[in-house]
Amino acid sequence: MSLLRVSVAWASPRSTGTVALDLPRGATVADAVSASGALARAGVDEATAGFAIFGQTAHASTPLADGDRVEVTRPLVADPGAARRDRAAAHPLPPAHLRQKTPRRR
Repeated sequence: MSLLRVSVAWASPRSTGTVALDLPRGATVADAVSASGALARAGVDEATAGFAIFGQTAHASTPLADGDRVEVTRPLVADPGAARRDRAAAHPLPPAHLRQKTPRRR
């Protein structure tokens, strides 16, 4: 039986990690994540975890190819658009006529 060489990567708020695994052909993302113990290491709940292969969203049932890097993703803690609006509201720009003019480049 030939094996696939894959890696599983994760990040928690305080650390990151990667584990290299040899899995049987036909292994899925779920098999790799389970064998690596990445969910426990990243502190991610199985129900909220997401997965990607080289940054492209993948389902747990996605079959793996030799050399794949599986990434365990965490849920967003804030909506990016709302966070940007909050930052902009906290530090508004002065009116246009009070802004310092910058010379144009030619």
